[in-house]
Amino acid sequence: MGEATNIYPIYEKMMTRSDKEQLLGQRGVMVWFTGLSGSGKSTVALGVERELHKRGILCRILDGDNIRSGINKNLGFSADDRKENIRRIAEIGKLFVDTGVVTLSAFISPTNESRRMASGIIGADDFKEVYVSTPLEVCEQRDVKGLYARARRGEIKDFTGVSAPFEVPEHPALTLDTSVLTLEESVNKVLELILNNK
Repeated sequence: MGEATNIYPIYEKMMTRSDKEQLLGQRGVMVWFTGLSGSGKSTVALGVERELHKRGILCRILDGDNIRSGINKNLGFSADDRKENIRRIAEIGKLFVDTGVVTLSAFISPTNESRRMASGIIGADDFKEVYVSTPLEVCEQRDVKGLYARARRGEIKDFTGVSAPFEVPEHPALTLDTSVLTLEESVNKVLELILNNK
């Protein structure tokens, strides 16, 4: 009698994404919010999360608060560190999406190259780019974290929109200007994008 090559042959493969989505009764997708600091990315994402929760749809937000303070706390803001920050976020996001979770990512991610990289990791079919196009002057007036004031004083170098560029997305799935749209209108547009993702 030959030696068994696998003690638990019935469990040799992990369950599939399809299995997870069937269990949850939903489809995994990444909604990638990009835009300047203060544009409203996180605010809209939080509103979307609450509305999805009301509908019984499991959702996870990835943003600076839970990524930069945890898995990416060893990264700074150099070009290489910013690229690695986005790469890690995309890899984490892919795990959530492959588990059937609607994932909302709210990061400046200022270059088309970095967003293309994220889309490539997650998969183009599962990646919905939402450009929060709120004008710089409005973002700066809001200055919710006092970052623009510090950047203008030269205390923060390479600050997107002040001393570092932001590249407008080439083909976003959705564009939102929160200086024109109400929070409810913005949230509803994102919900439509997610709920029509079959």
